[in-house]
Amino acid sequence: MEFKDYYKILGVKLDADDKAIKTAYRKLARKYHPDVSDHHEAEDKFKEVNEAFEVLKDRGKRDEYDQLRQYGSSGEQFQPPPGWTSSQPFDDQNDGRFQDGFSDFFSSIFGNAKQQGFTSNSPFDRKGQDIETELPIFLEDTLSDESKTISYHLPQYETDGRVTEINKTLNVKVPAGVSDGERIRLQGQGHPGLGGAPSGDLYLRIRLVPHPLFDVEGHNLTIIVPIAPWEAALGTKIQVPTLSGKINLSIPAKSQTGQRLRIKGKGLIRKIGVGDLFAVLKVVMPSAANDEIKALWEQLASKASFDPREEWSKR
Repeated sequence: MEFKDYYKILGVKLDADDKAIKTAYRKLARKYHPDVSDHHEAEDKFKEVNEAFEVLKDRGKRDEYDQLRQYGSSGEQFQPPPGWTSSQPFDDQNDGRFQDGFSDFFSSIFGNAKQQGFTSNSPFDRKGQDIETELPIFLEDTLSDESKTISYHLPQYETDGRVTEINKTLNVKVPAGVSDGERIRLQGQGHPGLGGAPSGDLYLRIRLVPHPLFDVEGHNLTIIVPIAPWEAALGTKIQVPTLSGKINLSIPAKSQTGQRLRIKGKGLIRKIGVGDLFAVLKVVMPSAANDEIKALWEQLASKASFDPREEWSKR
């Protein structure tokens, strides 16, 4: 079935007013009327002009046609969306023009005196398109109940067939327990549907913003904890930051670089429970030493019978 461009048939612009449409119709109807025209396709042209006027003169039909117009262009094959039923059915009240012989295209959209509505196997889906967008979340935000404000763009279909863009803003409450890469569905917040059909959905893909201190491992967090050599050797208590504030952490004596200390319940919120925070120890040498400190290191080296590469000699 061929798509009919009614604006092109009448030779009017997409934003033509009622007066321009009526003037164009009268001119073309007179030109192609079978009783006066010697054009070899006069009857077909006359019916085509009447059909175009039937749609564009009626605000309801024109609005629906403009919605469908985005899915087809002149001369191309076209099928209306599945289950399409016009809310502006064909009216066969005689107003002095031909009321029969309307094209399949017209009937498939608006029906006719015997048929109201149409169902086809069209590949087009009347429901609006879904949208997916990223939602950046700071790790601290996962502990809060405050809503996040998001903005995104949506198409808006004008009555003249043009598609403009609008900005939409929503306040979104991120559910507890979301993880990096997870999608949140907001029903009906996507592209508008066609012909009164439901809008598509908005999918928010969670992206946890990298933190300067914490790395994420599922719902657990890790933090590198620098300690001095004597703290590692003797043990100590230090303050360690968490997402919800600082806590005191005991460093056991004889600690090693890479050793992991578990801090229960200080990770990310899960759907059930809370993850843990793992403190990963890193022994850090002083960046500078005076003669006195150097002498102490030499004294330690001479008294400590310790070979950190002892395992090498066993190979």
